[in-house]
Amino acid sequence: MNSQSDGTWLGDRSHFKRSSRREFLFVGLVGGLGLTLPEFLRMEAQGAQKTYESKEGQAKSVIQIFLPGGMSAQESFDPKPYAPISYRGPMSSISTAVEGVRFSEKFVETAKIADKICVIRSMTHGEAAHERGTHNMFTGYRPSPAVNYPSMGSVVAHELGARNTLPPYICIPAAPNSFAGSGFLSSAYGPFALGSDPSDDDFKVRDLTLPSGVSTERFDRRRGMLGIVDDHFRKLESSDALSAMDSFYQRAYSLISSEEARTAFDMSSEPDAMKEAYGKNSPGQRMLLARRLVEAGVRFISLTAGGWDHHSDIKGAINGSAPSLDKAYAQLIRDLDQRGLLDSTLVMLTTEFGRSPKINKDGGRDHWPRVFSVVLAGAGVQKGLVYGASDSTASGPDRDPVGVEDFSTTVYDRIGIVADKELMAPGDRPIEIVKGGNVITDLLA
Repeated sequence: MNSQSDGTWLGDRSHFKRSSRREFLFVGLVGGLGLTLPEFLRMEAQGAQKTYESKEGQAKSVIQIFLPGGMSAQESFDPKPYAPISYRGPMSSISTAVEGVRFSEKFVETAKIADKICVIRSMTHGEAAHERGTHNMFTGYRPSPAVNYPSMGSVVAHELGARNTLPPYICIPAAPNSFAGSGFLSSAYGPFALGSDPSDDDFKVRDLTLPSGVSTERFDRRRGMLGIVDDHFRKLESSDALSAMDSFYQRAYSLISSEEARTAFDMSSEPDAMKEAYGKNSPGQRMLLARRLVEAGVRFISLTAGGWDHHSDIKGAINGSAPSLDKAYAQLIRDLDQRGLLDSTLVMLTTEFGRSPKINKDGGRDHWPRVFSVVLAGAGVQKGLVYGASDSTASGPDRDPVGVEDFSTTVYDRIGIVADKELMAPGDRPIEIVKGGNVITDLLA
């Protein structure tokens, strides 16, 4: 792996051995630019040998909202008001904008936009450990000791490439886990991590600000000088590595000098009323930034919201976690819809597994992968639909079970990627993007 679990880029740093002759020119090497952008762009330059073909689907962008820990369906989108109290749990339920459909009491705002989303109540797999369940939901595969599978975001970056001057795959604020990376694909297709949370008062994307003391004019002079030096060394050396480095530097300069990139990440330009509408907290500001990145053309944005591993006092935990998620998610859907972006943006609200049917002795619920709920919206997914069902106690699927393979294949279909296409793993081993999945056509409008 080339990244830590907190999203800090590691990568292959051997190129710094060659940097001494030009490091006085490189904006960030001495001036405090940081490693995330340079290493990201170097890897991208080295891996970007393919020619991308435009094959976009209805989803021009994807927002992946992941709820780490395993969110309880009973306390969110699949309450069981008629089950015995030991199964029903401590929360009541409320009606929604879709007749006959009820959500848990803490999802008041999401209930109001239930006619714009699709709830899948029959998601299922067999992995009860956090890491293995998370791997399933990020890659579409069960974990294997033999293959390091790429995440959905990295596959999208590999297959469709960048749009405009922004990276194709961005994590807010950092890669949420080790399965969000590029797997057996080149690290060029890994996520670009921001380095700080957009809810921070001093939020600033590292690597997009010129180092102290470097003016725009000085920056442009360095860029011109770099071209002269590159031309000199190109005559002395001829290697793919040097070409990749040249490409890396040009991409680095392009992104740093891009007004488009600066604008996309400039949260200060958002009206205070809009920040309030999303919520001035991590879930709210992450989703607001995700909307801005969709507007800027980023293909895949991944973020997390809260923690949902509620083994005890699930009532108190839900009371603490659900309101900020509910407010931010509902506002994101409304905002995308009002801006005409929902039809071209797929919004995924997922988690690694559900929680046990019966409340445990500590007033919580334990890990339960047999059935849980996820939510899709936009990009041609049916609005106001509840797909599938769990049984009366949320112990297992009662109707239309949805496995990880079918779910992932359907997501890729919305993006325009054929999920059974083979990618080459190390050793020239062909591996399908998703193996054995089918598009769930009943989910689609």
